[in-house]
Amino acid sequence: MRIGEAAKVSGVSVRTLRFYEDEGLCVPPRAHNGYREYCEWGLQRIQVIRSLLDSGLSIKLIKEVLHHLTDRPAGPEEISPAFLGEVSQYRDRLAERIGVLAAQQEALDTFLESAGMDSSALVPA
Repeated sequence: MRIGEAAKVSGVSVRTLRFYEDEGLCVPPRAHNGYREYCEWGLQRIQVIRSLLDSGLSIKLIKEVLHHLTDRPAGPEEISPAFLGEVSQYRDRLAERIGVLAAQQEALDTFLESAGMDSSALVPA
C-alpha cells in the first residue's frame, strides 16, 4: 500500500511516516515508479514506534532498540552496557512517574470520597 493509505491505516500522518523514514526507523521499499510500498510488517513496525514514542522513549533510544523488538531477538553480546544503562535509567524514570501518578490518583480518590461521591462511581483509569 502507498504512503497515504498506510497513514490512514496506522493512524499517523503522511508527514510522520516521512519523518520515520528520514530517521531510519521505518524505510519501506520503493516500487518501480518510486512510490513507497508499505506492507503488514511496516505497519506493525509503525505501531511499535508509536508505542515507544508515546511512552516517552527518545528517537535515539528507539533507533538503537527497534530492530531488536521488530526484526529479531537480540543476543546479550549485541547490546552494549552503555545502552542497557540508558534504557534502565529510562525505565527507572518511568517507574518514578507511575508512582507519582498513582499517588495523585489516590489523593483525588480520597478527596472525592470525602466530598461525598460514592466510591462505586469512581472509575479506575
